[in-house]
Amino acid sequence: MQLEVPGFGCLDLEHLVLDFNGTIARDGILLSNMDRTLKELAAQYTIHVVTADTGGTVTEALAELPCRLQIIREGDEAEQKDAYIRTLGPERVVCLGNGANDRLMLKTAALGIAVLEGEGTAVSALQHADIVARSVYDAMGLLMVPRRIVATLRS
Repeated sequence: MQLEVPGFGCLDLEHLVLDFNGTIARDGILLSNMDRTLKELAAQYTIHVVTADTGGTVTEALAELPCRLQIIREGDEAEQKDAYIRTLGPERVVCLGNGANDRLMLKTAALGIAVLEGEGTAVSALQHADIVARSVYDAMGLLMVPRRIVATLRS
């Protein structure tokens, strides 16, 4: 997706990087209709899910979906997620997250969107995001209708 945002800059996004628990899943279970939403977004983005998978459910939850799964080790998750963003080329990445361990990737990515879901959202994630969305579905709606991003970020 290419998008010119007055006062923010030009976005040329190729990769969508998602946190798992708290963002697209709750308690290790994919949110309702998330499979359909991910399939729709896969037409525009290469989708990546980065998680420590503490619940051990992510492989099964994403088995049929067009996602590249990156399971990171427990401990220093924020740094590992940030490093993953950097391997993709942060200027081509939009990421969604809610936790303190998502804060660095939200800051590093060309576009970071903090989401408010049932698990809650860390203040540090909010502070490092470019946009805050009241749900993951609202955040994904921004990506499906990019003029909403322009309306939010233009200065």
